[in-house]
Amino acid sequence: MVQGRTERLIRPIATAIGVVLALLWALAPIYWIVVTSLKTSREVYSSPPTLYPMRPTFSNFEAALFKSNFLQFVWNSAQVAIAVTLISAAIGALAAYPVARMRFRGRSVAARTIVTAYLLPPSLLFIPLFLVLQSLGLMNTKLGLIIAYLTFTVPFCTWMLIGYFRTIPIELDEAAVMDGASRFQTLTRVVLPIAIPGLAVVALFAFTHAWNEFLYALVFVHSNDTKTFTAGLTGLIMGDTFIWGQLMASSVIAIVPILIIYIVAQKYIVEGLAAGSVKG
Repeated sequence: MVQGRTERLIRPIATAIGVVLALLWALAPIYWIVVTSLKTSREVYSSPPTLYPMRPTFSNFEAALFKSNFLQFVWNSAQVAIAVTLISAAIGALAAYPVARMRFRGRSVAARTIVTAYLLPPSLLFIPLFLVLQSLGLMNTKLGLIIAYLTFTVPFCTWMLIGYFRTIPIELDEAAVMDGASRFQTLTRVVLPIAIPGLAVVALFAFTHAWNEFLYALVFVHSNDTKTFTAGLTGLIMGDTFIWGQLMASSVIAIVPILIIYIVAQKYIVEGLAAGSVKG
């Protein structure tokens, strides 16, 4: 009996310690980014480093916002990420529905092909994509970057939605077909309204992938009119010199939109992930 009481006391303590360690592991880099963005250049390079700014300054944010092209880069990232998200969610839903809800020859092959396409690392595709975009005259354009991003966001969205659509009772489709609805009408009027949490999850992940992507943005665009913020940050690295204060301030600014989106859509994210994990 004493042992049972001891276990009941130890479990919540161990859980609390685990949660605290996980939070420290996750939040420590973000804390350091914010702290560094508020330091002067002298303090950034001071030794030993300070854990908080001795004389907080917003000069790094001022330089990032008003003395550079960073806002243009953020706007470019937003345009590309929003376009990629909308197209990926639309194509993903149209591709996932037949695989998840219909029976046809080659269905399992199609599902495996989607998984394979998703698992291919982007670093293997950027050379073929470079040649394709160059031949189409889409190098250094936002459209070319959007097309490049769709190569990894569409398979991701499709695969996630396949699992989510399978959690919706098939009887709803059968009832809609009996009422005279086409497959497309069944998808748009019956399945998608129920699958809003799942759509929110895939849209948020697609947006995050496109927002944070660096390799394609660095290779496929180079002018200030088309650069995304991830590629634009490389302008703050000059040889072996890093402008750490402005780099960290720019990173904080870039984090804010994603943070706001996830806070606002937290309910849908939890619902979508929970429902999608019930049945695959």
